[in-house]
Amino acid sequence: MIFIGIFLSMATIAFLCWLLFTLAVFALPLFAGITAGTWAYGTGAGWLGVVVGLAAARLTYALGQFLFAIVRPIWARLLIAAVFVVPAVAAGFHATHGIVKHTMPSQTWQMVFSIIGAGVVGIVAFVRITGRKAFRPSDGHSSPP
Repeated sequence: MIFIGIFLSMATIAFLCWLLFTLAVFALPLFAGITAGTWAYGTGAGWLGVVVGLAAARLTYALGQFLFAIVRPIWARLLIAAVFVVPAVAAGFHATHGIVKHTMPSQTWQMVFSIIGAGVVGIVAFVRITGRKAFRPSDGHSSPP
């Protein structure tokens, strides 16, 4: 029976890591929503502040997608993407560092893995924000021989 507890603990840790890094990818909308929700709750809106927070997070993400869709110059599109990617990179760095500082004693290796984690989260954030797929599904045509 103890293996069930170990398995459930590992599954919970895996789920929380997935949730942590998913939220790190969407750091800007997440923190915009938390800020707006906290503000609304603090001004007396009560639990309606949660709805305000969710709406603010969704609006922030939708505004980024909208601007990215209508703006044509590459430099402006990169700037819009950077507004979303830079907070994600910072959140990814700190999330990875928080995990690896408990698993390895060497501060050098902690930094190496934290930087790698920040890079991975930054790449995933860029791909999700720009709407580009790393691997597109096949359209059914084979490549020419």
